[in-house]
Amino acid sequence: MNALSREIERVAAALCAVRVPAQPEEYDIHAAVARALADAALEYEHEYRLGPRRRVDFRVGRIGIEVKKGRPASSKLAEQLRRYLESDGIDAIVVVTQRATALPATIAGKPVCLISLNRLWGVALP
Repeated sequence: MNALSREIERVAAALCAVRVPAQPEEYDIHAAVARALADAALEYEHEYRLGPRRRVDFRVGRIGIEVKKGRPASSKLAEQLRRYLESDGIDAIVVVTQRATALPATIAGKPVCLISLNRLWGVALP
């Protein structure tokens, strides 16, 4: 396993500890992600600017974290992630969604990791 894969695993493990109410606001998810990263002793930058009109929600080292409330449209989200991953500012992205969505394993040749918060709850929700 290379260094990037280990760092993605570390970030994903921290984010798997995130618990939010069933009907959170996006701000609530951001706050929970920030707490989880801090609790895991991961230094992060919030609202990291990758370029004009490209700002990822968090950056941990060379990994971006994008937070989405609800179930985002896969094609629209993939296009947004492509703009981020085409930047030299990140080497991978972890996407935290409230509900699962389909995403490819790589975009622009860079790893994409999806963490679905509803799967972390352990129950099926409407």
